[in-house]
Amino acid sequence: MDAIKNYLETMFLNLPNTPEVQKAKYELGQMMEDKYRELIADGKTENEAIGTVIAEFGNLDELAEDLGIDSVLHHSQTFEAGRMVSLTEVKEYLKASSRHAFLIALGVLLCILSPVSTIVMSNIGELTERETFMEALGVIGMFLFIAIAVALFVTSGITMNRWEFMKHQHCSLDFATTEYVHDRRNMYRTTHAVLLSVGIIFCVLCAVPAIIMDALPLPDFIDDISGAAVLIIIAIGVFMIVLTSIKMDGFNTLLKLNDSRSMGGQYVDYQKQENYSNKTVAAIMSVYWPTISAAYLIWSFLSFDWYMTWIIWPLAAIVHKCIKNIWAD
Repeated sequence: MDAIKNYLETMFLNLPNTPEVQKAKYELGQMMEDKYRELIADGKTENEAIGTVIAEFGNLDELAEDLGIDSVLHHSQTFEAGRMVSLTEVKEYLKASSRHAFLIALGVLLCILSPVSTIVMSNIGELTERETFMEALGVIGMFLFIAIAVALFVTSGITMNRWEFMKHQHCSLDFATTEYVHDRRNMYRTTHAVLLSVGIIFCVLCAVPAIIMDALPLPDFIDDISGAAVLIIIAIGVFMIVLTSIKMDGFNTLLKLNDSRSMGGQYVDYQKQENYSNKTVAAIMSVYWPTISAAYLIWSFLSFDWYMTWIIWPLAAIVHKCIKNIWAD
C-alpha cells in the first residue's frame, strides 16, 4: 500500500491545494485502496495488485472529469514540477549541510577566540619580562586563528557549491522524500533545542566567571585574563548556536522546495513564513534579532548592568509582534 500511496501523492504533487483537489485525491485514494484489497482477496500477489491498480487508476487525465478536476488539469492551474530532487541527493545534501554547519561554526569559534592569544601572551610576557616577544607571538596566534577560520569558510563554501541549483532552479520533492526529510527534522528537534538553549545560556552568562574572578582575591595574572575567559565562553555558546541553526536550515531548505500553494506544499508545516509587503520593513526584519542580540551584548559589556540589560528581550519581542501585526502579510 505504501507504493500506491506514494504514487497517488506524486500524481497530485503539482496540483493546487484546493478543497476540490483534496476531495478528488481522497476519492481516488479510496478507489485505489478498494481495488487493491479486492485484488489481494482474489489471490493476487502484492506486486501484481499494485501494478494493476496503477495501470487502472494511474492516468489522472483519464480520471479528471470523473473526479471533478478537469478544469484544474486542462486550464493551466497546475504548478511546474521543475527538477525533482531524489532521495539519494537529499541524503547527500543533508550530509553536506551537516559538514557545512560544523565548518562554519568552527570558523566562527576561531574568530571569536583569536584575541585570546594576545590577551594570554601579553600577560605571560609581563610575568616573564619578555613582553615584546610574547605580544608578537600573541598577534601571530590571532592572525593564525583568523587564517584557519577563513580557510574553513572557503572550504565550506566550495563543498556547498554543488547544491547551488536549489537556489536558482525550481525544484521539488516527491512525497516519500519529503516524509524522509520531515522525519529527520523531527528527530533532530530535541538536539536543536538543547544546543540552542545551552548556547544562549553560555552567551548570557559569559561574564559570570569574570565577575567571580574580579571579586575573589586571585593573583593579578588570573584577574587579567578574565577577559579571555569571557571570550572562550562566548565562543563555545556561539559555536553551538551556529552549528545547530545551520543544520536546521538544511532541513528547512529542502522542505521549502515544494510550492506552498500546491498539494506538495502541504506535506510540511514550514511553509508558513513571515512576509512583509513593505521592502524596507522586510529588510529591517531580516536582521532584527541579530541586531537585538548585538545591542544587548554591547550594552551589557559597556555598562556591566546585567541586572537590567535583560529588559531588551521582552521589549524587542513586543516591538516584533507589533511590526508583524501591522506589516506582515
